Amino acid sequence: MARQPASSSTPPGDRSRLSTRDSIKAFKSASPQDLFWDLLTFDRLMTGPVIHIIYWAGLALLLLGGFSVIGGAFGVALREEGLMRWMLAFPLLVIGLLVLVAGLLLWRSFCEFYVAVFRIADDLRAMRAKMDTVTLSAQPVEPVAAPKARRAAPPSGLEL
Repeated sequence: MARQPASSSTPPGDRSRLSTRDSIKAFKSASPQDLFWDLLTFDRLMTGPVIHIIYWAGLALLLLGGFSVIGGAFGVALREEGLMRWMLAFPLLVIGLLVLVAGLLLWRSFCEFYVAVFRIADDLRAMRAKMDTVTLSAQPVEPVAAPKARRAAPPSGLEL
């Protein structure tokens, strides 16, 4: 099932939400036989809804890594004595959180890239379907006979 293009009156920010919801609804409303057939024939790309699950799983892993950095910083702070405790724990905490933020941004951009690629594929499929309906519904035009071209007389002195 191809995704319906958003109307031109829809603000640009709402178009992505509408298409995401439409793709998830289409994925949920499909019967198991349809999903199995789509899996075998590649008629519909199933990666669009699946990439959202992959995004949330990766986000959970990154947040788990962030909590481990915070725990490691506190572990270093508890293990050491005096001023050395803060000199080791604070840079570890700051660098770990900066790496976490960078990882979150990279993960988000990676997943958005794949969502964009699959939306382009959906849009191309919708355009192809639209072109097929336009060309099939167009009335055939009868060819008009072109006037016969007259053959010019050869210049004098030349023979054919």
